[in-house]
Amino acid sequence: MDTIERLYAPITGRASRDSAIAAPVCKDNAIASGPAGFGSSFSWAMQLLPAPRRQALRALYAFCREVDDIADGEASHSLKQTLLSNWRGEIAHLYGGRPRNAVTLGLSKAVHRYGLRCHDFLAVIDGAEMNAQTDIRAPSFAQLDRYCDRAAVAIGRLSVRIFGEETPAGERVAAELGRALQFTNILRDLAQDAKRHRLFLPRELLQARGIFATTPSWVLAQPALPDVCRDFALLAERHYAAAIEAVAACPRSTMRPVAVMLGIYRALLDELLARGWQHLDAAVRIPLRRELALLLRHGLTGR
Repeated sequence: MDTIERLYAPITGRASRDSAIAAPVCKDNAIASGPAGFGSSFSWAMQLLPAPRRQALRALYAFCREVDDIADGEASHSLKQTLLSNWRGEIAHLYGGRPRNAVTLGLSKAVHRYGLRCHDFLAVIDGAEMNAQTDIRAPSFAQLDRYCDRAAVAIGRLSVRIFGEETPAGERVAAELGRALQFTNILRDLAQDAKRHRLFLPRELLQARGIFATTPSWVLAQPALPDVCRDFALLAERHYAAAIEAVAACPRSTMRPVAVMLGIYRALLDELLARGWQHLDAAVRIPLRRELALLLRHGLTGR
């Protein structure tokens, strides 16, 4: 077992067990990654859905955007806590049959039509609260896993139900792909997060490469940073591989949007690895031709 496996094995082992026993049904968040992940890949994936499911996913996005904007806003920590607490109240009203604003009104039909679960919405708010309470800096693997489960995997659980997959295999797709997409977003957004005084790279990987400070700007200037990022990218690859196995256990008809997002985000990770982490402000994008090819390949096959 190599160094990364020794550091990470306790977390990945627990995550697998947790997702395996879950009831049937994946930072700044996609099917699984939350709002920041709802970019062009999300738009492509949405076109593969019938109109009612598309509308449900848009309603889910609107909710995620609202709570994410609170966590990323300029308000004080105490005001952010109050605003997020208000959203807990809105979710309670939603499940009490009394939605009170445009977002929860939009979610109402989706909740009943697709069996969306209250605790998943509350978990998304929990993830936003982790960002709102304090600036996350070099979390432990256990802390990062908890954040991913709330900020990414919970959204994945809601999404796969909207796609039509309510089985344990769908739960595993959300668990594995949620972490894979979240890790990719972390590697893509290092400079952006540092401007918000955040650093999501796990402290165990930083310390293994001789970085013991947690000040984001200082860490990003260290010569060993590219090595840390490559180590973290390897962990993302393992989650992508596990997600591919989970997708294969689900019907193709429900997995087409998931397969598109998986293919596009995995290609983004490849682009990040090719660019490296010497010039963090340089934008990383997948060429449109390749993105379209991935859309056709995964959209048609569902794999």
